[in-house]
This record gives sequence, C-alpha cells and structure tokens, in this order.
Amino acid sequence: MIERRSFLAALPAAAGIGAAAQAERPLREVAAQRGMWFGAAASWPLLRDDEVYARHFAAECNMLVPENVLKMQVVHPEPERYVFIPWDFLASFCQKHGMKMRGHTLVWHQQMAPWFQRVATRENARRLLEEHIRTVAGHYRGKIESWDVVNEAIDVKDGVAGGYRKTPWFELLGSEYIDFAFRAAREADPEAGLVYNDYGLDYADEGSAAKQEAVLRLLRGMRERKVPLDGFGTQAHLNVASREKFRPEALRKFLGEVAALGLKIYVTELDVIDQALPDDVEARDHGVAEFYEAYLSAALDVKAVTAVLTWGLTDRYTWLARRNARPSGAPIRPLPLDREYQRKPAWRAIARAMEGRGA
Repeated sequence: MIERRSFLAALPAAAGIGAAAQAERPLREVAAQRGMWFGAAASWPLLRDDEVYARHFAAECNMLVPENVLKMQVVHPEPERYVFIPWDFLASFCQKHGMKMRGHTLVWHQQMAPWFQRVATRENARRLLEEHIRTVAGHYRGKIESWDVVNEAIDVKDGVAGGYRKTPWFELLGSEYIDFAFRAAREADPEAGLVYNDYGLDYADEGSAAKQEAVLRLLRGMRERKVPLDGFGTQAHLNVASREKFRPEALRKFLGEVAALGLKIYVTELDVIDQALPDDVEARDHGVAEFYEAYLSAALDVKAVTAVLTWGLTDRYTWLARRNARPSGAPIRPLPLDREYQRKPAWRAIARAMEGRGA
C-alpha cells in the first residue's frame, strides 16, 4: 500500500491535482483496505514515455494488466522469435511501485501472429500451442499474479454444441484446446492463478443468459475434469445504452454460481460507453458513474470478487476513442480519470462501491 506521503510526492504539480482530490485516498488504498486489488490496463510505450500518466497509474493502481504486449501478434511475431522487451519494462514498473501484474492473454482468436495460419496444421497445432504457452508464461515464472489463459472461447451465436466459438484453435484441435492450454500454463508457472476470461455476461437479457449458461457449463466441465482452473474473469465492457437491461440480482446470481465452483472472480476490463448520453459533461459523467456504481455494488456483493480492473485509467488513452466516438465529435468519457488526469464522478463511484463492500 502506498503511504500517504509517498502518494502526494508522486504527483507532479503539472498534473493539476487540487486540494480536494488530494484529500481522497487513491483507489489502490481503498481496494487494499477491503482485501482487494484495483488496477487497469496499461499501454506500452505510453507508460514509458508519458511521465504524468505513469505517476498517476502508480498512484491509483496496485495491479496492472498489459493492454497488448502479451498478445501473440506482439510477443511471438515469428515461429522462433519472441519479443519480451515491452513486458520486461512493465514488469519492472510493477516491481518498482509495489503492484501485482496480470498476464493477458495466452490464447485468443484475435491478434494472433500472422505466421500461424501459414504454419499451423492439425498435426502440429497442439505442439505450437504448448510451446507458445511454456515460453511466454515461463518467461516470468513465479512473478505473475494471474494469467488470462484462454480469452473469449464462448460464442453461442456460432451454433457449435456447447456454445464454443469457432476459433482457429477450435478448428484444429476441437474444444480440447482449452484444457491443453490450462495444463500447459500450470506447468509453465505453477504459482500463477489461471483464469478463463470472457465478455457479454452483464445483462438480464436472452443473449447474456445464454452465454452465462454456456460459460458456466465450460467452467463446471473444467472443474470436473480437474483442469487447473483457479479463476474467472468477466470483462464488463458496459454501455449506458443497455442500462435498462442490467439487473443487479441477475449479476449476483451468475457470479454466485461461479463462486460456488471455488473460483476467484476478477472484473477484468471494466469501462462504460457514453454514446447514448448527451454531450453535456455533467450529465454524461453522472450517467457513466451511476452505471459503474450499480454494476460494482452488485458484483462486490459476491465475496469471491478479488480485483477490479478498468480497461485503461484515463480518457486520454482509451481504446473506445477509436470504436465508440460520439457523433458530435465530443471526447468520450468512459474511464475514472479525465484527459487531464482529474478524478471524475466515475472514480468516486468506484471508490464508493469498494468502500461499501462489507460495510
């Protein structure tokens, strides 16, 4: 936990933090008091090159997840070549600032290396999968809190029995690739928590319910087969346009069923799309904050939830700027800190939700 004096010293005058904001404890301290982690996805090389961003990240977070540098396309760009320099920097940053590090992600159907389709066959796919995991997860054996081993393996709309997504790995190996991946990850790093991570599980509608059922079936099957599965990550990319479909009791029920399997739960990629709200900043921030607090208050009622991570920390650097721009051109405001690193109502909503846990 950051000491109060260290926290204040870490923030430069250029950051423009006012006295009222300084009086508020950083989210990492709020989380730690409740036996949790608060963190965010970090982009390299921005964390290396933007000093203000780096200082705010270190002040607010006690957990970091790399946004892209551990995805196959980046870390394993050629069959016999791995690139660990960006990851090494992020790992050093975490060590310097007393932060835990999550690994994201070992197996995903997107951002795969271009060579994969050229090289992979049914005969060699398992070997390629296991070699990739052993090399990447083994690089920092014993130093990663948890890995998103397999990401987004369920898509009911694909029409496959069991709800599996038709990924390149599925096409070559069938659904067994998931078990293979987790067993290889355990061998590569026995101390890391091994997590299955997915999205689209947040609402009380037909689509979310079907995916929840498929994900629970996957998790239960893995536990029955004694696959080394330690946790579940729910991404929680929320959209104010779908706010009316959110029901706290439905989320608590789903996460409670996950927890009943003996799994830790991570909220892994939280953000709130604001396109459906007016351009007025005050009204927009209120709507975004309200959804953050409603979602987290429900999720944190489930004691197995051990970490909350937003997908980015500041509106200055958010992936949603590319995907969910506002028609008016007004900057989007989906994250806890604004473009000038000021704490927003969303920041305070997250703090209140964590502070309310167990109160």
